[in-house]
Amino acid sequence: MVSIIAFVRQYRIKKKEHLNQLETVDILHKKELLKTQTEIQKETMQHIGREIHDNVGQKLTLSSLYLQQLVYEKKVPDANTTINNINDIINESLNDLRHLSKSLTDDTITNYTLSELIKNECKKIQELKTYDIAFENKSKHHINSYQTKSIVFRVVQEFIQNSIKHAQCKKINIDMFTSETEIQMRLKDDGKGFDTESTNFKGIGLNNMKKRIGILKGSFNLESNKNGTTLTLKIPV
Repeated sequence: MVSIIAFVRQYRIKKKEHLNQLETVDILHKKELLKTQTEIQKETMQHIGREIHDNVGQKLTLSSLYLQQLVYEKKVPDANTTINNINDIINESLNDLRHLSKSLTDDTITNYTLSELIKNECKKIQELKTYDIAFENKSKHHINSYQTKSIVFRVVQEFIQNSIKHAQCKKINIDMFTSETEIQMRLKDDGKGFDTESTNFKGIGLNNMKKRIGILKGSFNLESNKNGTTLTLKIPV
């Protein structure tokens, strides 16, 4: 009888260890998959950016030069105004393409710390002079992982956009603390809030945010009421 009990106990221990191993393998697989997807996405964006700059941009520039030449040579004097308008549109398109190309090909996430990325994002919002956004950084350690920085930064961007578009907030506060082992972050707005039980998370990107943090094996806690919404993140590093 004692042998049977010991055998059952040992079996349960081994089964639990096996399940833990499977869970660990699954988490590692998801992390590796996300890392690969991130790298592919980055390379794809850089390729698109180069194509925009080198191909589309050059063609628009050439078109603009042809139009300017027509005006200069006065070959179509009655159409000068129309040509000038077309040329203005092309030049505006070129500026838009340059900005898009730069945003796709730069290494912002690689070259900046997580706190610098969030600070710059807050600065952009603050310049609109419509929202009061404050970022307090109490970090003691820099996060070097591109994957971690990318995911956390995108989640912060998503929260800010949701607060502005859906919560109709006026104020957003972001607090961050990083150590050698963990990132702690608290994001809060003063918007109208929502029912976390009935809201369609997919519709406003919250479900995607939660999944991303889950890949990093972090905790995602969202609270919302009529006085605002608070998102608390804890992510091991």
